[in-house]
Amino acid sequence: MIQITQQRAKCIGCNACVEAADYRWRVSRKDGKCTLVGGIEKRGFYIAKVGDDELEDNMRAAQNCPVHIIRVEMMNSAKMK
Repeated sequence: MIQITQQRAKCIGCNACVEAADYRWRVSRKDGKCTLVGGIEKRGFYIAKVGDDELEDNMRAAQNCPVHIIRVEMMNSAKMK
C-alpha cells in the first residue's frame, strides 16, 4: 500500500499530476487547483492510501509537480494499523 500526500493550498493548478494519473487527480472547477481524488484533509494536507498498482503513475505526478507539494511513500505494516 502507498500513501499519497498533497499540500493543496500551495497548488498552482498546472495539471502535471492529472496528466500522470488522471484516475487519482482532478482539476477543481471552483479554484483551478488540483485535487487528490479520495484524499482526506488533515491540517491542510490531503492524504489518500491506495494500492501498490498506483505507485509508478503517482511517483511521476510527484516528480512532475513544479512546486513539489506531492509526496508518495510506501506504507509498512506498522503504519497501516
